[in-house]
Amino acid sequence: MLILIDQDGVLADFDLAFHAAWEALGHPHTAVLPSERRAFYVRDDYPEHLRATVEEIYTSQGFFSSLPPIPGAVDAVCELIRLGHDVRICTSPLNQYLHCVPEKYEWVERHLGSEFVARMIVTKDKTLVHGDVLVDDKPQVTGARQPDWSHVIYDQPYNRNIDGVRITWANWRDALLRG
Repeated sequence: MLILIDQDGVLADFDLAFHAAWEALGHPHTAVLPSERRAFYVRDDYPEHLRATVEEIYTSQGFFSSLPPIPGAVDAVCELIRLGHDVRICTSPLNQYLHCVPEKYEWVERHLGSEFVARMIVTKDKTLVHGDVLVDDKPQVTGARQPDWSHVIYDQPYNRNIDGVRITWANWRDALLRG
């Protein structure tokens, strides 16, 4: 099976890192806890007048390369490969890509090894990528075409209003290995 796995919010803990960075600013506006996020884009969880500050955090040098792995993610990816699946990271870069793109590659090399860098697909439109399954935290993945993969939702607070097959790294075997 060809399994595409999103990076941020699925393998790498964007929300935890963002929350810590906001707290480190000492900003008078309280940081939104990761468990209380309601919008896919973190900037949409903050008032309009704070969006520039929000974007400064996640576009800053070192942000993407320093994201902590989501617990269980690296082990699950390694187990899927050991079981004979073709696993690819399918990730979308920010429009402000200067640091984001190279740091996504750095993250993969650091946490999954240099040989895994060749398994990365960086694209703004995941519907153009062939696969059997896409594991993604984005509530709805749309693009130029009808994808041939099935969307498996990686469970996050901001996507719980969407129906469908969903996983965490604690229960991934049930959703990905059934049948």
